[in-house]
Amino acid sequence: MQEMQNHSRSVKDESVIAVNVRKAALYIGVLLLVVLLDQITKLIVINNLELGESKPLIEGVFHFTYILNDGAAFGMLADHRWIFIVLSTIAVLGIGAYLVLRSKKIGTLWGIALAMVSGGGVGNMIDRLWNSETFGSGAVIDFLDFRAFPELWSWIFNVADAAVCIGAGLVVLAVIVDEVKEPRRKKAEKTALTDSGEDEAATPDSVPSEEEKHD
Repeated sequence: MQEMQNHSRSVKDESVIAVNVRKAALYIGVLLLVVLLDQITKLIVINNLELGESKPLIEGVFHFTYILNDGAAFGMLADHRWIFIVLSTIAVLGIGAYLVLRSKKIGTLWGIALAMVSGGGVGNMIDRLWNSETFGSGAVIDFLDFRAFPELWSWIFNVADAAVCIGAGLVVLAVIVDEVKEPRRKKAEKTALTDSGEDEAATPDSVPSEEEKHD
């Protein structure tokens, strides 16, 4: 009996480890995909546009416009770029470590959201530190230029920026999902405890001995 229990625990542990490995692989895969898409699109822009050049995909609505941005996402913090580089590096490393070390503790939606944010940070960090077009300037390559509503939107951005924003949106969604699930989880736990208590009450504390039966 003990051997069967040990085998069952071993199989369960192996299953949990396999799930955690798959989740970690998914998060790392999402992160790497964001970085890859970001760098490929920037390379295409560098090889096909001159700095400052703009080509319309849909005239007056969506253009490819090649600029260098020395701020954060959408050009923010342009005058404090080195402070931003240090802080964003710490943030990217922290999120990456959290995804790997705590993959079994976080939900899939949370993991994908954080992986997208981290991947976007890595993509722009490559520009700031290693890209030959921007080396030493702390700038990133931006090229996605929506012009349909200039009064509401005037920023030019890139795939990494988009991933950060989508990831942030997924974080908000994950919080909402958790808030919706929490009452259900508590109710399920309460029901399980109640059922367990009833089962224990229905089970006799001891089996009467033969002498007790004759008495």
